[in-house]
Amino acid sequence: MRLVIHGKNIDITDGIRSYVNQKIERAASHFQNVINEIDVHLSVARNRSTAPKQTAEVTLFVNGSVIRAEESSENLYASIDLVADKIARKLRKLKEKRQDKARTKEVNAVAEAPVVADLVGDRTPQLPEHVVRMKYFAMPPMTIQEALEHLEMVDHDFYVFRNQETGEINVVYERNHGGFGVIQPRPTSGGNHHHHKAVAKSAH
Repeated sequence: MRLVIHGKNIDITDGIRSYVNQKIERAASHFQNVINEIDVHLSVARNRSTAPKQTAEVTLFVNGSVIRAEESSENLYASIDLVADKIARKLRKLKEKRQDKARTKEVNAVAEAPVVADLVGDRTPQLPEHVVRMKYFAMPPMTIQEALEHLEMVDHDFYVFRNQETGEINVVYERNHGGFGVIQPRPTSGGNHHHHKAVAKSAH
């Protein structure tokens, strides 16, 4: 298991590095055989009017899955504690989901959640002025339901995945008015268009 620590507006001292290793490795101790890499990003956002915001962001690459958590506070060590606890909870949840799925397959085939066609126009995308970070990770084919499960693990409101049925790159996301949506390419002769669908999440 490889653990990489990055810093922004902060020097990664031996003490900080040791503390991160201790807390994160403890949180992931029962899952080291399935974790390929852990990426830890520590940062300090300075603001003259308020106390510095100290953030700990952790991304785990787990056999084709990505688990992400982020916490901020006025104390870096407190942020590391909080994010380590969140990572531990998410790993336990992922393990439980996989165990439930394995038991379900023994009884019956897993049914994919129904997708209902519905145009979604409640979001206006805004591009950032510049790219802050580049992230690369494996993108194995998966169903929409599996993508929804991954969405819960990354602390984002969207998740990019390769659709198992079509082989295309799709995006699942949380809608502003509740529920989830899917963005998928729709090939046309007149140019590139994208199709939005609402998606129902199956109960666990």
